[in-house]
Amino acid sequence: MEEGDEQLSKPSTLRWKILRNALLSRPPSQSDAKSESREIINRISRKGKGNQSFNLIPCHLHQISSTEVQGLTMDACYCYSLPTSIAASNLFLYQRKDNCASITDFEICNKNDIDNTGVVCPWPSEEILSYYCLSHADMFRSKSIIELGAGYGLGGLVIAAASEASEVVISDGNPQVIEYIQRSIAANSEAFGSTVVTSQLLHWNKEDIETLSHKFDFIVASDCTFFKEFHKGLVQTLKSLLKDSGFSEAIFFSPKRGDSLDKFLEEITEAGLTYCISEKYNERVWKSHQELMKGDQSWPNYETDHCYPLLLKISR
Repeated sequence: MEEGDEQLSKPSTLRWKILRNALLSRPPSQSDAKSESREIINRISRKGKGNQSFNLIPCHLHQISSTEVQGLTMDACYCYSLPTSIAASNLFLYQRKDNCASITDFEICNKNDIDNTGVVCPWPSEEILSYYCLSHADMFRSKSIIELGAGYGLGGLVIAAASEASEVVISDGNPQVIEYIQRSIAANSEAFGSTVVTSQLLHWNKEDIETLSHKFDFIVASDCTFFKEFHKGLVQTLKSLLKDSGFSEAIFFSPKRGDSLDKFLEEITEAGLTYCISEKYNERVWKSHQELMKGDQSWPNYETDHCYPLLLKISR
């Protein structure tokens, strides 16, 4: 490999090139720049193709009706097929199309002191969270649940459709994704039965948590431990939201991502909470993980530290 090729292959260099293409007001060729960006993304991506990194819940791109298309050229809708034993087997998820980031996204993040990962795509950990909750739907029956850092909220939507929970709150700190969540809730309202399903703009460790203090039997979240600067606020949020009497539990799915997860566990311990962590929590997920480790072009950059989520259960 020549020196120039080696430099181009470094992930940091590739990411800067994506940012450069986004910032150029007049790229030489819009189609060429888009094609080049997609090729670069495929080389550095930490997620599989489409919305199915682990291929756990079948889904396909659903055509948005002509009445919805106006002004929504960046939007997509995926239809997830839940087990046929569930009366409403189709679940619709509205989200941003792949590779449609804009400078506005970063301006909103800076204004709200949040990261922009929730609007990028549904991440692999969310897929596993959703599948796990679907496989353990009985434990949510008649319970109150909140999903934190939900992104597009697949996990919360699955729980609401499959478990006969009393209440599901799907929350995120990004106002952009809250709009998508609200559209998904409206599109799936008939699937929820008597379950009360709402979205909420929620910033960890802020005043808006006070109205939800000690309200929830379960908290669910996926890939929320990557940014260390949010660890302390996230842990304090867990303490505030979990019911302080009877059984309550937070269920997280998070890859290790260097020492990020370890640092989060330290915060949990310092806050007086207890936890248990599992690597092999589902046979199907574990088998898929092992196959991906052997090399699979559906996810060419798969590696355990950044891609395989561990199951973390947190309680008082």
